[in-house]
Amino acid sequence: MSTGANIVGGGRETANGPGPEVMAASTLDGDRVLSSDGHDIGKLKDIMLDVRSGRIAYAVLSTGGFLGIGDKLLAIPWSALTLDTDHPCFVLSLSADRVKNAPGFDKNHWPSMADATWATSIHQYYGREPYWGSGAGSATGTDRASPGFGTGDIAPGSSNAPEAGGVKL
Repeated sequence: MSTGANIVGGGRETANGPGPEVMAASTLDGDRVLSSDGHDIGKLKDIMLDVRSGRIAYAVLSTGGFLGIGDKLLAIPWSALTLDTDHPCFVLSLSADRVKNAPGFDKNHWPSMADATWATSIHQYYGREPYWGSGAGSATGTDRASPGFGTGDIAPGSSNAPEAGGVKL
């Protein structure tokens, strides 16, 4: 199962540079997001990275409010989004009504994706497999919430350190 966003449209054939498969997160900031039933539901505010795994933990959708005042923030699993390159926007696989009732937070009270219960409930709300689950092709095969998550780092000075162009990293 893919843990990334789907891509639709003809953008692959007309893109200059590495996009749309590889893009700078900053280029997506402020992109429109439409619901599955075609309503404009907000804009991407941030893309949150899981630093240990190198994966996108979730996208932050800003919905409602005016100029960032009174807006509700939603943590959206990255796999629940589809990039539409023909109509530069993302489409969320949820109706506008479901988005209105989605669990959210405000800019002063961000959730902790390290809270496995909260993170799992967000993925369930959007009908997505958590990106750290066993079906996500995890490098370690361990559950994100387990104490072993992120193990396997190479110790400084280890003879197992990777090399790049003959230079030990």
